[in-house]
Amino acid sequence: MSGNIKFVFAGLLIVAAVGYLILGNAGGSTRYFLTVEELQVMGDEATERSVTVSGAVLGDTIVYDPSLPQVTFTIVQVPGSPQEVEAAGGLAAVLHAAISDPNAPRLEIVYDDVKPELLQHEAQAIIRGQLGNDGRFYADEVLLKCPTRYKEDVPAQVGES
Repeated sequence: MSGNIKFVFAGLLIVAAVGYLILGNAGGSTRYFLTVEELQVMGDEATERSVTVSGAVLGDTIVYDPSLPQVTFTIVQVPGSPQEVEAAGGLAAVLHAAISDPNAPRLEIVYDDVKPELLQHEAQAIIRGQLGNDGRFYADEVLLKCPTRYKEDVPAQVGES
């Protein structure tokens, strides 16, 4: 009988641990990145760990030094939730509005690699890295999405049918 109690206790302990892990992770939102403003509010915590941040690329801030290689650029705050983006007229409208707002929070990015092909004005940048003590964000990975590039392809595809 004593052996059965040990198995029951062990089983309950495993079920409790699994339940804790499921409930602990289910409570958060499904967003995968921070906004520029959220990153800046984190303060010192943002310099202690790797995070992912998203924003609109300010085209006139892109500086590329192929001899290093290194590219620096600035991103501007965009809404973090898909519902806000949709309510504002879609991704292209949100990116354009962000770039046009001189008061929107901004973040300088430093990426020690070759310049990504899609790095251009009003592209959406999703960047993984770490905030430096100097206030610049040091990127390990840069993902870019340019909605205007895909919009131009749609009429040609429709006309080919």
